[in-house]
Amino acid sequence: MARPDSTPPPAHNAAGQWPTHGWLGLGLIAVFWPLNWALTGLRTHWGFFPLWLGFCLTVDAATLRRTGDSLLTRDRRAYFSLFFYSAPAWWLFEAINWRTQNWHYLGREFFSDWEYFMFASLSFSTVMPAVFGAAELVASLRPVRSMRAGPVLRVSRGRLLAMFGGGWLLLALLLIWPGFFFPAVWLAVFFILTPANAWLRNRTIWNDTARGDWRPLVSLALGCLLCGFFWEMWNFFSYPKWVYHIPFFDFLRVFEMPLLGYGGYLPFALELFALYHLLSSFTRNGGRKQLYLRFAAPV
Repeated sequence: MARPDSTPPPAHNAAGQWPTHGWLGLGLIAVFWPLNWALTGLRTHWGFFPLWLGFCLTVDAATLRRTGDSLLTRDRRAYFSLFFYSAPAWWLFEAINWRTQNWHYLGREFFSDWEYFMFASLSFSTVMPAVFGAAELVASLRPVRSMRAGPVLRVSRGRLLAMFGGGWLLLALLLIWPGFFFPAVWLAVFFILTPANAWLRNRTIWNDTARGDWRPLVSLALGCLLCGFFWEMWNFFSYPKWVYHIPFFDFLRVFEMPLLGYGGYLPFALELFALYHLLSSFTRNGGRKQLYLRFAAPV
């Protein structure tokens, strides 16, 4: 049975240097950001992936330069496996959105179902590498690194059962009354999967809060919020693009997203964390290594 790994591997790279993959990332951003915004007609279906691959490589390079360690250099094979876990993880939220209809894609009508599935999956594959890479970059910043220990939060068997049951209740309410309970999508998945990971002895965020270390949670939340800003900004002038229909909170838009909607990115990071450790635990038992996500850089 897999055990949560609380001891990250040591860094082996020299900090202070801008690596080659960072130049590649900046180059991809420099090319595909203007193309996604300036060209007319359909272009984002082929330009989204290289643009976000550029983001992933750039934040990874920035972390490597700051700390001498990064997701990509820690284990390249495991890093690229993030792209494969990411697509089915986001399709889960697309499936829930089929009921809530909080967002839809302009330009969807130009693609067959198979074309849409392929291009969408390619784009969705960048979600985990982007969020986890940005979270590690946030973790390297001094205000986060130097955070003092917070309250110790351990989860007992009773709390895990309550969380698990509460997650299914939130999901049921969401599916029955989506117009009122649609925000629950950003909590239900976390509440369901985190106890499952604990019972399977996979890593959870509670492994860190049990030591009073809240830096991983803060790093994940802020890293995802950083990605959210770029997702919404780069989406704004793209085509195809997504637009939102959010009851009650559809005001003060920042790009296409209502301002309060950005709050959903904070718990979404924790859901991705839980999804990664659940999905990767199955393939890890088949011989594939699991990537250690370092969201609490040493002071």
